[in-house]
Amino acid sequence: MKKSLLICLALLMFACGTRKTGSGSIETLAEIEKFFINYLSGKETLYTGHSHRIRVRDIAKKQALVWEAWKRANQNFDEERLIATTPIEEANTGKWHLPEHLEPNAIMNFFWGSKGEKPENGFPLFLYLHGSGDRDREWATGLRLAQTFDDAPSIYFVPQIPNIGQWYRWYQQSKQFAWERLLRLAMISDEIDPNRIYFFGISEGGYGSQRLAAFYADYLAGAGPMASGEPLKNAPVENFRNIAFSLLTGADDRGFGRNILTQHAQEIFGNLAAQYPGSFIHRIELIPDRGHAIDYTPTTPWLKQHTRNPHPKHVSWENFPMDGRYRSGFHNLVVNQRSNPDASSRTFYELIIDGNNISLTVDLVTYETIERHQSGVEMKFSRTFTPATEGKVTIYLCPELVDLNRRITLTVNGKRVFRGRLQPELRHIVNSCAIFFDPHRLFPVAIEVDLQEAVSEIYDNVIARHRVPKQSIDLDCFLLRSSQFAMTLS
Repeated sequence: MKKSLLICLALLMFACGTRKTGSGSIETLAEIEKFFINYLSGKETLYTGHSHRIRVRDIAKKQALVWEAWKRANQNFDEERLIATTPIEEANTGKWHLPEHLEPNAIMNFFWGSKGEKPENGFPLFLYLHGSGDRDREWATGLRLAQTFDDAPSIYFVPQIPNIGQWYRWYQQSKQFAWERLLRLAMISDEIDPNRIYFFGISEGGYGSQRLAAFYADYLAGAGPMASGEPLKNAPVENFRNIAFSLLTGADDRGFGRNILTQHAQEIFGNLAAQYPGSFIHRIELIPDRGHAIDYTPTTPWLKQHTRNPHPKHVSWENFPMDGRYRSGFHNLVVNQRSNPDASSRTFYELIIDGNNISLTVDLVTYETIERHQSGVEMKFSRTFTPATEGKVTIYLCPELVDLNRRITLTVNGKRVFRGRLQPELRHIVNSCAIFFDPHRLFPVAIEVDLQEAVSEIYDNVIARHRVPKQSIDLDCFLLRSSQFAMTLS
């Protein structure tokens, strides 16, 4: 209610031609909205305009205003959108043209519809991905299943694969474009609960939903592949920390080793769940006496029980390339420079927040295949972790993660690099909004870490040279580099 009143006040001021100056200026709001439109158009990547410091007690107000600017920018951005929501039984369809440079002649048709009455916080959203048979028949089956699954109230996005042959894969970059548009439009929609989004599918759609869930886990409450089983190199298990994961496969489903891959996932998820209670919620089952066809009805009711935590204090992320493309961020981490120089290794991040103590570990991880299926599919792997010595990453923070009124301690790869207070700023809220397009991830504070430098030694030398207390430094302006730095004294 408080956020809504603040937004209405800002819009009223704009309508009346008010030209208020200062930290809450209408000029600043217009500037942010313009930046967002340019960001969506690919003309800008980082907000560098007016940025004032924010008092901790004013963070929520600034977040509300930035989110309103983001919604207005999206409404004014020229693109294909979701169609009007009607009951799923009406089988209303829309279409999106995917970028030609990513996939030629790719038109994604989709069903879009709801079941039941909209809850107060919005509908849970289910993305259903179909199998690899005849695409018209598979798409029609998806609509029928969406209508019959016992998960109302809910809303469904049921896409049809645009092309067949080599393009019959849900994880390809052209489809990533569609999923990121779907997530972005869902986040600004008053019809959808941003903390209850689920990906699931059957057979080829199961493979796709498992990969996509590992890639986009920070947006999801849960994922539910069926009659499938990805090699875990394609869907690292650690990425599923903090979401609910269901995988149901027939015990006799031997095609491409689906039953064996499901068993491998069952073992690793089980081990991690025992090691970290509550962090790896899962239900992985081999259905006795069933082959590729199983009962699909249990998945969505199970998923719907789970809600996303948008502010986990323990994040693990293997930044793997999906169809050659990496994510630029995950939860509250943003990659400015990957630590892995090429695809022969990957960067693995683990972030743990305990009170106001933050620990970041960054490793390079390499894979070795130790088991293959007779079809040639890689089944099992060993991994080697070595500490990363280069790369740049930004840690975003908010009041839900740390107490911004108190000093924060940051340790990177076992070495303390900072202890002091951090200053909230408007630009961090704007940039994190553009990066994550998530109403729950509008971060007012950011710390940039450069792994290549002995940052603690540089930091201590700077403190000694300037004779200032550590807590007076705005760390975001203190670039963790040996060659240059900038400080802002409060």
